Amino acid sequence: MRGEGLPTQVACRVLGVSESGFYEWRNRPPSTRAIRHAWLTDLIHQIHQQSRGTYGALRVHAELKLGYGIAVGHNAVAMLMRRAGLAGLSGSRGPRRRRITPVDTPADLVDRNFARHQPDQLWVTDVTEHPTREGKVYCAVVLDVFSRRVVGWSIDQSATSALVTSALGMRSPIEYERIHHNKTQPPHHSSK
Repeated sequence: MRGEGLPTQVACRVLGVSESGFYEWRNRPPSTRAIRHAWLTDLIHQIHQQSRGTYGALRVHAELKLGYGIAVGHNAVAMLMRRAGLAGLSGSRGPRRRRITPVDTPADLVDRNFARHQPDQLWVTDVTEHPTREGKVYCAVVLDVFSRRVVGWSIDQSATSALVTSALGMRSPIEYERIHHNKTQPPHHSSK
């Protein structure tokens, strides 16, 4: 208020402090805490600048403690950075978009109609990934839509079309001719 041109008496009366207290405060040398905070703020600026503005309070605190051997609390570093207007970059860059390459999708032969009234009219497959101690394995299962029974299955270390073909191979080649709805088309076998 005094800096805005108000008389000292008015400013002291509005703030509820005595004039003598104001003059004593103004002429008092800075406290050891204020000196330490000013020194730490300079170091924080230096560390933040060396990191090209990427370090946040956690990393600046670690650098002060481990790199410079200064005993300071994390909250003090966060407060001083906030006062100085410094912030690090967030470690999370958010969800990364995957590039989806256009692939030829087979025609939908069942027109999204999965209701059947007899067994062995429509089979569907699904490939699932399962983590194990020795790595990932993939399981392909072929289900009959009507009875929900497993028609065939296969397990392999890679999710290829051979995995689905092996699952379908548990049945005779003639049964391949039935409508099979999946993202990958099974090989065509001629019926004899």
